[in-house]
Amino acid sequence: MATSPRVEFSAQELAALPHVVVVGGGFAGLATARKLANKPVRVTVIDRHNFHTFLPLLYQVATAGLEPADVAYPIRTIFGHATNIRVRHARVTRVDQERNVVVLDDGGEIAYDHLVVATGATASFFEIPGAADYSMPLYSLADARRLRNRLLRAIEEADVAESSSPVALHFVVVGGGPTGVETAGALSELIAIAIKRDGLRLDTSQVRIRLVDLAPRLLTAFPESASRYAEKELEKLGVVVECGRSVVEVEERAIRFADGERIEATVVIWAAGITARGTLAHDLEGPRGPGARALVGPDLRLVESANVWSVGDAAAMPDAQRSFYPQLAPVAIQSGAHCATQILRVLSGEATTAFHYRDKGIMATIGRRAAVAKLAHGGVIRGSAGWFAWLALHLWYLVGFRNRLRVMINWTWRYFDWPSGPRLIVADAETAE
Repeated sequence: MATSPRVEFSAQELAALPHVVVVGGGFAGLATARKLANKPVRVTVIDRHNFHTFLPLLYQVATAGLEPADVAYPIRTIFGHATNIRVRHARVTRVDQERNVVVLDDGGEIAYDHLVVATGATASFFEIPGAADYSMPLYSLADARRLRNRLLRAIEEADVAESSSPVALHFVVVGGGPTGVETAGALSELIAIAIKRDGLRLDTSQVRIRLVDLAPRLLTAFPESASRYAEKELEKLGVVVECGRSVVEVEERAIRFADGERIEATVVIWAAGITARGTLAHDLEGPRGPGARALVGPDLRLVESANVWSVGDAAAMPDAQRSFYPQLAPVAIQSGAHCATQILRVLSGEATTAFHYRDKGIMATIGRRAAVAKLAHGGVIRGSAGWFAWLALHLWYLVGFRNRLRVMINWTWRYFDWPSGPRLIVADAETAE
């Protein structure tokens, strides 16, 4: 994560340097810009938000385990040391690849010599009727805040109604990958602590958390032993796990399955997949890869382009097995750094090299003191050991010393006890972008 020693550039020197525009301030975009910091290029990072979001911890914001500020960090602060990097808070609406300019939402244009598109992905609803309208995705800080508001409001309403007649609280999490598993586990713990610490009068027999997925088991990217462990731990938390179930419709307060069953649902949380459709990467000229991602060559340049690159979740990056690398944070970070190196090689007149991902393993947490981690060599650790490994990895990648310190204190406290967390219903979250 370290950057090159600070190099002072005068305004005249900067104006003469090749201009690299990086669109997106996520893992891939930051990794690209970090590698270009203090190098003989002029860099502009453009993002519709002025902060970087640590996406793997969004579920903890949504379930009131962390504050939004714990997982966000100002992009300008990250690059305050680099005189060759400028940050622009704006939205890029389109790319004119013939003129080598990006067009902003205010009508302005920024010319580039090289363009890196790292706009990530959005929730994929697979064209299931009602899913986009009535379910709640979890792929941005605004999503997490909205979901937290909805969950806490549902709990409060159930507490009020409890004095007259019990109200069923039925939460359905769609998607058995890491996000779905982590959200279901954290939601169960949120209900438990709301009853224990906040004195809410909820009939636990009327509370149900259901985790459903089309796949035959949870965490399909992990070995089967890890899937069995995750299912067992979720069941201990009271989560009903149903694999092999296909959602065919989501209604305002219900969900319907392919077998004809329709169940009432207080909240449907959507963690079933992501797509680049609807993002800038999808609108670029050229062929598409899986999930509507921009198809790139081995060096991460767009197919049929000499100066447009795409990295992270926005890009379909080919691997040695004639498939594509998964949309994971480590892939995004490594691809961003590789892309920056290739741009510098091109500017120096050198040949580019192919991207090769160094697999360091994957992790998922099920609940407090319970997690699974698949190591790069294929081994699996689980339980408290997996949980501590998960904590250490996420603290390492979390941006900003203040954020690391706050999250570490919070997690340490939660390990020994369960504190009163930030269970606040913030009114403006409903209208946040």
